[in-house]
Amino acid sequence: MTSAPSIIMDHTHRRADVLVGPDWLEKHLDDPQVRLVEVDVSATAYNQGHIPGAVLWNVYSDLKDSEYRLLDAAAMAGLLVGTGIGPHSTVVCYGYAPALAFWLMKLYRHADVRVLDCSRRAWTDDERPWTTDAPTPNPTTRYPLAAPNSGIRADYATVRAAIGRRSTAIVDVRSLAEFQGERFWPSGAPEPSGRAGHVPSAIHLPIDNVHDERGRFRSVDELRRQFAPIAASPVGDVITYCAIGGRAATAWFALTYLLGHPDVRVYDGSWAEWGHRGAAPVTTLRAVPHRDSYSTG
Repeated sequence: MTSAPSIIMDHTHRRADVLVGPDWLEKHLDDPQVRLVEVDVSATAYNQGHIPGAVLWNVYSDLKDSEYRLLDAAAMAGLLVGTGIGPHSTVVCYGYAPALAFWLMKLYRHADVRVLDCSRRAWTDDERPWTTDAPTPNPTTRYPLAAPNSGIRADYATVRAAIGRRSTAIVDVRSLAEFQGERFWPSGAPEPSGRAGHVPSAIHLPIDNVHDERGRFRSVDELRRQFAPIAASPVGDVITYCAIGGRAATAWFALTYLLGHPDVRVYDGSWAEWGHRGAAPVTTLRAVPHRDSYSTG
């Protein structure tokens, strides 16, 4: 069998369209058009300090329900209105899982959303503006959400149907310990009601190295090398997953916006959903990626 040609990187989305540097953000902190969102799994870091004007989106209490399901459209509209975001706002996301908020905004087709291309630590190391004061955003009147973009989201049924399918790469971006079933959560916290392991036929591509030491996304060439095992197919689709969607969204962001892959979806239920479904197939055997495995024949 002939290997599929390497993907032709589109670069329709320039880095400058989706990433902002710390200098740009510092100059726009008082811009009424810009809304700043810190994304984390708790309020601890935010309460200790954050960029002035930033509101907190807590993944567990704001973006997911108690069953780790994504908030519905009505709740999303309420979150946007309550944090002062309107249809024409420029939304900049940073923190623990900024790409998850970016993906969620794009799911509902928000036009202008970006990611801060540095870490919290890099921002504070540069002695940039920092505060413990929580802002009081002026709620917008309403945000009429567009229909969700189903082309960037995969659900449980979609992932299950893709197992073993040659034209789809299911990509597990968690740590090796999670992938091999040594832990359910990335922290190692026990989960008695869940099963550890990974989706059968998934390839393991941890994304720990997509950022440099300052939290910036690495260069296109570096990202190409990191994602080389799934760059073999120019038209095959990719589904990313992790534990709750944050790392999966980061991989989606890099593949879609920085590398130009045309068809990448996030399984936002990720292992928090899959590992709790009794009927979901789970394995701990390690798959070895091979270029021909992702041909579109």
